[in-house]
Amino acid sequence: MTEKVKLFKNILVHPKSLLLILLVTAIIVATSVIIELNQSKSEMLELMEKQGHSLLETLLTSSQHALLSYNKIEAEVKQRLLGNAVMIKLLYEKGLVNDDLLSKIAMSNKIYRINIFDSSGKKRFGSNKEVHIGLEPKNSPKDYLAPIFDGEADTIIIGIKPARFLDEQRYALAVAAKDRNAIVLNIDAKELLSFRQQVGFGVLLKNVTENKQIIYAALQDEKGIIAGSGKISNLESIDSSELLKETIAKKNYKWQIAEHSGVKVFELLHPFIFEGKVIGVFRLGLSLDPLDKINDRLTRRLIFLGIIFLVFGFITLSMIFIRQNFDLLSKKFKVIESYSTQIIENVSDGIIVLDKHKNAKSINSSAEKLLNVNERDIIGGELQNLFTGSGCEFLLDDETTIAEVECIIDGRKKILLISKSTFIDENHEDNMILVMRDLTEQKRLEEQIIRGERLTAMGELASSVAHEIRNPLNSIGTITQQLGKDYLPVENQDEYKSLTQIVYKEVRRINDTIESFLKFAKPKPIQPETFLLSDLLAQTENQYKEVFKQKNFNLIFSNMFNGAVFWDRTQIAQVFINLIENALDSLSEDGTLIINSAEIANGLIEIKFSDNGKGISPDNLKKIFNLYFTTKTKGSGIGLSVVQQIISEHNGVISVESTLGQGTAFTIQLPKNI
Repeated sequence: MTEKVKLFKNILVHPKSLLLILLVTAIIVATSVIIELNQSKSEMLELMEKQGHSLLETLLTSSQHALLSYNKIEAEVKQRLLGNAVMIKLLYEKGLVNDDLLSKIAMSNKIYRINIFDSSGKKRFGSNKEVHIGLEPKNSPKDYLAPIFDGEADTIIIGIKPARFLDEQRYALAVAAKDRNAIVLNIDAKELLSFRQQVGFGVLLKNVTENKQIIYAALQDEKGIIAGSGKISNLESIDSSELLKETIAKKNYKWQIAEHSGVKVFELLHPFIFEGKVIGVFRLGLSLDPLDKINDRLTRRLIFLGIIFLVFGFITLSMIFIRQNFDLLSKKFKVIESYSTQIIENVSDGIIVLDKHKNAKSINSSAEKLLNVNERDIIGGELQNLFTGSGCEFLLDDETTIAEVECIIDGRKKILLISKSTFIDENHEDNMILVMRDLTEQKRLEEQIIRGERLTAMGELASSVAHEIRNPLNSIGTITQQLGKDYLPVENQDEYKSLTQIVYKEVRRINDTIESFLKFAKPKPIQPETFLLSDLLAQTENQYKEVFKQKNFNLIFSNMFNGAVFWDRTQIAQVFINLIENALDSLSEDGTLIINSAEIANGLIEIKFSDNGKGISPDNLKKIFNLYFTTKTKGSGIGLSVVQQIISEHNGVISVESTLGQGTAFTIQLPKNI
């Protein structure tokens, strides 16, 4: 009995070990399920918070724009009426005013009514004939015009007020003449009020709560609800909530899971600030039903998978640890031990795809190496020509799916294990897949199984702990070097060494790729500082002017902004370098790159890189910022992805325009102070 069999026997003779392993496994599975559930709930809440915050920010911005729009329109109305009032005042003081003139002015300027009242409130002139005779007025001119009559004011913005006789609203203002008579201009406030209703908070909040997942949306101050929609009847007051008080006091965004009308709600809070003043706090209540459903579904799946794992483990371990079946298990172990080396070592199989006529469509590198052919020589040809010897008729036999055949390949005798399977391609044609395994060189099998085990280990590590994959890669490289030094085969030593060196180099190449990806995935945090943009542009010009001169290219800088910026100088310099290097690759003889910089609206700095190079095709233009996309032979494909990332970290945007044969322009817009 071998040492391994003895070791298994020592383990299996103790049935209690089965219960211990099952108990440990159950604890691990239960712990994993609980941790995964908590992590999933945390991630879902975080996602919900981000989405809700984005919606709340949009609602705040829309509300601010609504107020600004209404104020702007009201200001324009006021300015128009004031202009007409001043003109009428001048005409009145020159004695040129009469009812007909006022009527013409009102009609041509779309003014509802123009009246001139004396200090007693009596109308001296009017643009409209009196049609309300016998009706009781709702108010007197003295109610609004007393400051003018008393000499306390020369201009009064009355604003929206009720009409004197009708159930309507007017927007009015008045100016004083030299004799302290009041010139009053009115417009119908119907359209102004209608616009206020269309852009007001109530409409915005109502539109928001049309989504079934939004329970309520409200703007609230210390006095109560200013505007709201949805289930807002039971919302607590600001005075009764410490969180609401803190939100207004610190002017910070907050969120909480609160109970509203007996239902748990994901509530987001944000102070509403307009023109520097805190008007109130926006409250947005989101339903937790989708989150609860996802969590319930995930819980069921995890529990189900845990049960399956436990059942599978129980069955497997029972089969291993049942003492009564030990003899059978020992025999199977011996068989597996006898053939495991041969089975595992054959991981690099040759694969050939044949069409319905048995002509080769594609062949992998292992098959090329096995058959000692090039893909271009075999594609479209009959595969049978490559094989001679007894048993090769298996390739044409449609009944047999797997067979071990002896063939003469390139003058050498090989024993191949060939399996066949079929599939139907997108053209609805039958195709055959041949998987070939060479059984003739046991030493090569040993080398292949080592490589296969390493690749399998790398794949498992990469899927579970991607950020730690570099450590096993380095270990694989070290082991490969050690095998090349200490474990030489009896035959084919040069080939063995060559293969081990190839494995080591490929490990290093994969490690470099991972380093590049991790560098992009975990960029260095920005470290902004204050500096003059002109200094950075001058530094860039000095860095590249000689390069452009040597290539007979033109480099033109045009800086229209001489102020300071608060950016990460090193990273922005890297952006400039990447874009200039791309332009250099695109330019031909007498090519030109123009770099313009200027301050545009809203405190943004715009920097534009324009070249007259070969341009970018429309298809590639959509993909140039994709990670690892490149059209250069030696390009890494991360340059523009890094540029995009740096600009995004600076709260900026980058866009590109290009025409084939005419050139490309990259435009960057960044706030002066990030």
